[in-house]
Amino acid sequence: MEIKTQVIAKENEQELFVHREFDLPVHLLFMAYTNKDILEQWMGTKVIELDNESFSSYHFETTDPMGNKHPFRGCIHQIKPNEIIVRTFEMVGTPFPPQMEYLNFISLGENKSKLEMQVVYKSVFHRDEHLKMPFAQGINWAHNRLEEIVKSNQN
Repeated sequence: MEIKTQVIAKENEQELFVHREFDLPVHLLFMAYTNKDILEQWMGTKVIELDNESFSSYHFETTDPMGNKHPFRGCIHQIKPNEIIVRTFEMVGTPFPPQMEYLNFISLGENKSKLEMQVVYKSVFHRDEHLKMPFAQGINWAHNRLEEIVKSNQN
Protein backbone atom coordinates (compact mmCIF):
# COMPACT_ATOMS: atom_id res chain seq x y z
CA MET A 1 0.00 0.00 0.00
CA GLU A 2 1.39 3.36 -1.01
CA ILE A 3 1.79 5.83 1.84
CA LYS A 4 0.33 9.10 0.56
CA THR A 5 -0.34 10.68 3.95
CA GLN A 6 2.79 12.16 5.50
CA VAL A 7 3.12 12.27 9.28
CA ILE A 8 5.90 14.59 10.43
CA ALA A 9 6.94 14.36 14.08
CA LYS A 10 10.12 16.13 15.07
CA GLU A 11 12.03 14.79 18.04
CA ASN A 12 11.29 16.42 21.42
CA GLU A 13 8.26 18.41 20.18
CA GLN A 14 4.74 17.97 21.47
CA GLU A 15 3.10 18.32 18.07
CA LEU A 16 2.95 16.51 14.80
CA PHE A 17 1.90 17.47 11.30
CA VAL A 18 -0.14 15.51 8.79
CA HIS A 19 -0.08 16.41 5.08
CA ARG A 20 -2.04 14.76 2.29
CA GLU A 21 -2.94 15.74 -1.25
CA PHE A 22 -6.23 14.45 -2.63
CA ASP A 23 -7.57 14.13 -6.14
CA LEU A 24 -10.71 15.93 -4.98
CA PRO A 25 -11.89 19.52 -5.12
CA VAL A 26 -11.50 21.25 -1.76
CA HIS A 27 -15.26 21.44 -1.13
CA LEU A 28 -15.55 17.64 -1.38
CA LEU A 29 -12.56 17.11 0.92
CA PHE A 30 -14.12 19.47 3.46
CA MET A 31 -17.48 17.70 3.09
CA ALA A 32 -15.82 14.39 3.98
CA TYR A 33 -15.06 15.87 7.41
CA THR A 34 -18.46 17.49 7.93
CA ASN A 35 -21.06 15.19 6.30
CA LYS A 36 -22.20 12.57 8.81
CA ASP A 37 -22.92 9.82 6.27
CA ILE A 38 -19.64 10.16 4.38
CA LEU A 39 -17.62 10.55 7.58
CA GLU A 40 -19.11 7.31 8.97
CA GLN A 41 -18.12 5.47 5.80
CA TRP A 42 -14.49 6.50 5.58
CA MET A 43 -13.78 6.49 9.30
CA GLY A 44 -15.65 3.25 9.94
CA THR A 45 -17.33 4.78 12.96
CA LYS A 46 -20.79 5.80 14.13
CA VAL A 47 -21.46 9.53 14.32
CA ILE A 48 -23.57 10.15 17.41
CA GLU A 49 -23.33 13.94 17.28
CA LEU A 50 -21.77 16.34 14.79
CA ASP A 51 -22.56 20.05 14.95
CA ASN A 52 -20.67 21.81 12.19
CA GLU A 53 -20.57 25.23 13.80
CA SER A 54 -17.99 27.17 15.76
CA PHE A 55 -18.36 26.59 19.53
CA SER A 56 -20.11 23.24 19.06
CA SER A 57 -19.19 19.58 19.58
CA TYR A 58 -18.98 16.12 18.09
CA HIS A 59 -19.19 12.58 19.44
CA PHE A 60 -18.23 9.43 17.52
CA GLU A 61 -18.15 5.78 18.56
CA THR A 62 -16.18 2.89 17.08
CA THR A 63 -16.92 -0.75 17.85
CA ASP A 64 -14.01 -3.19 17.77
CA PRO A 65 -14.31 -6.78 16.44
CA MET A 66 -15.07 -8.04 19.98
CA GLY A 67 -18.03 -5.66 20.30
CA ASN A 68 -16.33 -3.18 22.67
CA LYS A 69 -17.35 0.43 22.10
CA HIS A 70 -14.68 3.14 21.92
CA PRO A 71 -16.07 6.66 22.08
CA PHE A 72 -14.23 9.78 21.10
CA ARG A 73 -15.40 13.34 21.19
CA GLY A 74 -14.37 16.93 21.09
CA CYS A 75 -15.29 20.56 20.78
CA ILE A 76 -15.26 22.44 17.51
CA HIS A 77 -13.74 25.82 18.24
CA GLN A 78 -13.75 27.26 14.73
CA ILE A 79 -15.09 26.16 11.40
CA LYS A 80 -14.90 27.99 8.08
CA PRO A 81 -16.38 26.02 5.17
CA ASN A 82 -13.77 24.69 2.77
CA GLU A 83 -10.96 26.33 4.79
CA ILE A 84 -10.51 25.49 8.47
CA ILE A 85 -11.64 23.26 11.32
CA VAL A 86 -10.11 23.85 14.76
CA ARG A 87 -11.15 21.25 17.31
CA THR A 88 -10.17 19.20 20.30
CA PHE A 89 -10.00 15.42 20.09
CA GLU A 90 -10.35 13.07 23.06
CA MET A 91 -10.27 9.26 23.11
CA VAL A 92 -12.62 8.62 26.03
CA GLY A 93 -11.49 6.01 28.56
CA THR A 94 -7.83 6.05 27.53
CA PRO A 95 -4.81 7.54 29.29
CA PHE A 96 -4.48 10.12 26.49
CA PRO A 97 -5.55 13.67 27.40
CA PRO A 98 -7.42 15.76 24.80
CA GLN A 99 -5.34 17.12 21.96
CA MET A 100 -5.81 20.21 19.82
CA GLU A 101 -6.21 19.80 16.06
CA TYR A 102 -5.89 22.45 13.38
CA LEU A 103 -7.15 21.25 9.98
CA ASN A 104 -6.48 23.44 6.95
CA PHE A 105 -8.16 22.63 3.64
CA ILE A 106 -6.28 24.05 0.66
CA SER A 107 -7.40 24.15 -2.96
CA LEU A 108 -4.71 23.10 -5.42
CA GLY A 109 -6.91 23.52 -8.47
CA GLU A 110 -10.27 22.43 -9.77
CA ASN A 111 -9.93 18.74 -8.82
CA LYS A 112 -7.00 18.73 -6.39
CA SER A 113 -6.75 19.74 -2.75
CA LYS A 114 -4.54 19.35 0.29
CA LEU A 115 -5.20 18.72 3.95
CA GLU A 116 -2.65 20.11 6.41
CA MET A 117 -3.16 19.16 10.03
CA GLN A 118 -1.29 20.26 13.11
CA VAL A 119 -1.97 18.17 16.20
CA VAL A 120 -0.79 19.54 19.55
CA TYR A 121 -0.48 17.18 22.53
CA LYS A 122 -0.28 17.93 26.24
CA SER A 123 3.35 16.80 26.28
CA VAL A 124 6.08 15.20 24.20
CA PHE A 125 5.45 12.00 26.17
CA HIS A 126 1.78 11.90 25.14
CA ARG A 127 2.62 12.56 21.52
CA ASP A 128 5.27 9.84 21.48
CA GLU A 129 2.90 7.35 23.15
CA HIS A 130 0.28 8.11 20.49
CA LEU A 131 2.85 7.51 17.76
CA LYS A 132 3.58 4.03 19.20
CA MET A 133 0.11 3.06 18.03
CA PRO A 134 -0.29 2.42 14.29
CA PHE A 135 -1.24 6.08 13.85
CA ALA A 136 0.55 6.76 10.53
CA GLN A 137 -0.75 3.56 8.94
CA GLY A 138 -4.26 4.18 10.25
CA ILE A 139 -4.54 7.75 9.03
CA ASN A 140 -3.14 6.80 5.61
CA TRP A 141 -5.69 3.97 5.34
CA ALA A 142 -8.50 6.31 6.43
CA HIS A 143 -7.47 8.99 3.92
CA ASN A 144 -7.34 6.38 1.15
CA ARG A 145 -10.90 5.35 2.08
CA LEU A 146 -11.98 9.01 2.21
CA GLU A 147 -10.80 9.62 -1.35
CA GLU A 148 -12.28 6.35 -2.63
CA ILE A 149 -15.69 6.92 -1.02
CA VAL A 150 -16.02 10.57 -2.02
CA LYS A 151 -15.07 9.73 -5.62
CA SER A 152 -17.58 6.87 -5.75
CA ASN A 153 -20.33 9.13 -4.36
CA GLN A 154 -19.64 11.65 -7.14
CA ASN A 155 -20.52 9.11 -9.83
